[in-house]
Amino acid sequence: MDYCQALRMQEPAPTWKTPLLWLLAAAACLPWVTPPVALFAGLVFAVLVGNTDAKRAAKVQKYLLQASVVGLGFGIQLDAVIKAGSTGVVTTALTLAATLAIGVALARLFQVERTTGRLIATGTAICGGSAIAAVGPVYGADARVMSVSLGCVFVLNAVALFVFPLIGHWVELTPVQFGYWAAIAIHDTSSVVGAAARYSAESLAVAVPVKLARALWILPLVAVVAWMEKKRGTKAVIPWFVVLFVCASAITSFVPAGAEVYPWLARAAKAGLAATLFLIGASLSKENLRRVGWRPFGMGVALWLMVSVASLGCIRWIG
Repeated sequence: MDYCQALRMQEPAPTWKTPLLWLLAAAACLPWVTPPVALFAGLVFAVLVGNTDAKRAAKVQKYLLQASVVGLGFGIQLDAVIKAGSTGVVTTALTLAATLAIGVALARLFQVERTTGRLIATGTAICGGSAIAAVGPVYGADARVMSVSLGCVFVLNAVALFVFPLIGHWVELTPVQFGYWAAIAIHDTSSVVGAAARYSAESLAVAVPVKLARALWILPLVAVVAWMEKKRGTKAVIPWFVVLFVCASAITSFVPAGAEVYPWLARAAKAGLAATLFLIGASLSKENLRRVGWRPFGMGVALWLMVSVASLGCIRWIG
């Protein structure tokens, strides 16, 4: 490598790239920008420009998503949340256990490293990146393992956001059926909300509380894993945004004084979700894809397809 090449490698990224990232993220909040368009724009940005502010974008993405989920609570009545969240508690527990068990078996079949396989299975069973982030430290996962697991889940989330609504229309799922299917079979809350919002408002009202109810299973799972791994002193991460979502729904239902404000808060939440999806798309890179590798990704795809097909069959059978 000559001196000029080395100098070029040390040059900082063009100063216009970072402002453009945040300008487009803000533009994603415009009312005519749908969740799929926001995600696609983020993917295009990642390919053509590249995310030069990835660390800050990841932090903003995390908190913006949580705030958006809370804001969506102002658009859903509490009785609908309770009905959707309490339906099939035993069934939920059994499906989570089955997904984790199948994931462990597939990890062995694909010869995926133990911790990586368990984290991918956990993300598939509960709520994607949030579950991986909570359980990873309990397993003692290092940065490489975390990035591989999160990268696998992220790619599948991006695919689900586009593919699930198409499949739902193709097999003629009702809005309620699609809401349940999206909440069960799509990893992250952001993609669940995006796919459900694209399908119908009724699907969104079902998918959000069901997905958040599943997210609460992070707490007992962390406790069980910590006991099994015998890592004393590990604390469970409480998903406070789930609690605040329920509070927002309760306020909407029982405090009529703010009836004129609640729809605006719900709209702002949907705008925040679109910006979140843009940032998620912008965070994809060739490096992330290479880091995943074919074995963990193959294991993640196989598990995801099994969960998706099985849950779709059950939902259609139950009606």
